[in-house]
Amino acid sequence: MKVLDLCCGQGHIFEGWFDSLAGYESQRERGLVSCPVCQDLRIERRPSAPRLNLRVQSQAATPAARPEAPHAPAAATGGSPSAQVVAQWLESACRELLARTEDVGERFPEEARAIHRGDAPERGIRGQASAEEREALREEGIEVLAVPLPEGWDRPKH
Repeated sequence: MKVLDLCCGQGHIFEGWFDSLAGYESQRERGLVSCPVCQDLRIERRPSAPRLNLRVQSQAATPAARPEAPHAPAAATGGSPSAQVVAQWLESACRELLARTEDVGERFPEEARAIHRGDAPERGIRGQASAEEREALREEGIEVLAVPLPEGWDRPKH
């Protein structure tokens, strides 16, 4: 995963996460990378320090060097939210999704059709469906959203 510091033509600075540098370049060239503030497509990389995720902090680090609280939200700082804030939001959204939907597993396409026809009670469901199955559901007027969950999130925590 590459985390890049980016800047648009209007001077807005933000962070972008990409599989690789080549992935960033490819997306930028195809017009898929835009400023989250003004949607400007003129995006350039800015110099940035490497990000090191170490399991154990150095004993030499002083208490002042360790942050006491997460970074302020983007609106307060004028920049992008920190990775920690994004991760917390993503975890919360995934847990909410799991709590409010029924797992129908591989029966997802059939169950979605049954709900759409009124043959099954209306409720939020989740499960597995191939890209082709999802497209077929959309063509039938059934709204479908693919949400990949991290491995093991579909099982309850003990």
